[in-house]
Amino acid sequence: MNPTSVIDTLFHGRLRSATRSLLWLGIAMTALGVVALVFPVVSTLAATLFVGWLLLLFGGFTLAGSFSLHGAGPFFGALLLALLSIAAGVFLLFNPRAGEIALTLMVGAIFMVQGAYEMAFAFEMRPLAGWVAVLLSAITSIVMAALIVAGWPGISLIVLGILVGVNFISTGLGYIVVSRAMKPLT
Repeated sequence: MNPTSVIDTLFHGRLRSATRSLLWLGIAMTALGVVALVFPVVSTLAATLFVGWLLLLFGGFTLAGSFSLHGAGPFFGALLLALLSIAAGVFLLFNPRAGEIALTLMVGAIFMVQGAYEMAFAFEMRPLAGWVAVLLSAITSIVMAALIVAGWPGISLIVLGILVGVNFISTGLGYIVVSRAMKPLT
């Protein structure tokens, strides 16, 4: 038996023993995704506040860690990153509606860059199988970016919630399918 098959066996064994947990996690994520899609304004607000808290915590830890750095350049770089993160977190927490608008524009820009990258990648790999799938993903990202920018800022109240909902549903369904496909060892 080669080392890869031992690792596969260990992984698959662990996965098989966790099928029930994976099934329930998938069901919970799918349900949360449906709730996020039904209430996109609330889920957008929740996503914005979550990002605000993450930025605030990251900034706090970075600020504390910056004082252990030696040299003016690394210290001031970490200090600047910490202060900007804290400021962005405080902004999102105290101005969530404005934060939704900013985050939505950032998501649109990320989708545009992702689409451009995937399109270039698809044309680079064009003689190989699968290049059309990458091209379709690129076109989808660019279209989503265009829709976000075209509807911005009005769409900002719902777009993050819809994206979170779709992500939770797709992840939840993936977990459910995997849990059903893996038969527990008896």
